[in-house]
Amino acid sequence: MLDYIWLNDRSPILKQIRRHFKSAAILLHPFVQMPSGWEITVRKTPYEHIYPSDEEILTIGKPVSWQEMMSSCSLNSYNELAIALKTSISALRKEFKREDLANKLNSNLNQDLFYPTEDSTSLFLLDRLLKVIGSKEANKLYFSAPIFENCGFLDIHDTTPLDICNLSCNELIVTDENMDYAFMSLYDSFITLLLAKEESIEHIVQSMNFEAILCDQRTFINWYYK
Repeated sequence: MLDYIWLNDRSPILKQIRRHFKSAAILLHPFVQMPSGWEITVRKTPYEHIYPSDEEILTIGKPVSWQEMMSSCSLNSYNELAIALKTSISALRKEFKREDLANKLNSNLNQDLFYPTEDSTSLFLLDRLLKVIGSKEANKLYFSAPIFENCGFLDIHDTTPLDICNLSCNELIVTDENMDYAFMSLYDSFITLLLAKEESIEHIVQSMNFEAILCDQRTFINWYYK
């Protein structure tokens, strides 16, 4: 079956996945809006780092799109917002950091509004991704989590978004038994890569209402430098 695909920034995404897939889309993880006052109720000290649990995100959290955040932070593109996020988590080399963009983002983050899920696929996407994976009457899904050297099969019909989250908190790839589709999370990132055997993935992105960037022959994994 399909092992995790280690993507590099030296060649386009489609060139690196073409052995198995023909199209791809970069799915943007939504920001997480918790109910008003949630942060005050859980924060024990002023400097404590807090973030909602998977269960809390799923039950009482609401997604906030990148478009909404761009508007509220006066950022001009997905690229700028991605660079602001990655600068804030120190995921860029010094010459690529944009503290000005990070400051715009962070100064406009309201209480109870949190960064998108980092490293692993957002819970706000997983229900739709499982529908994509099972859309061609597949019964099994295969997963590979390389950091924990863990892989195996699950029954599509019995698998929930929380089940997927519990497989790995870092890199993870999930595909159906026929490898028609796959999705994979990326370390130090706020995106999930959706892959398809079909020549075009655009109709899937539109029908599932994903906020995404469609990959063409010139799209690299560090797409935000375009």
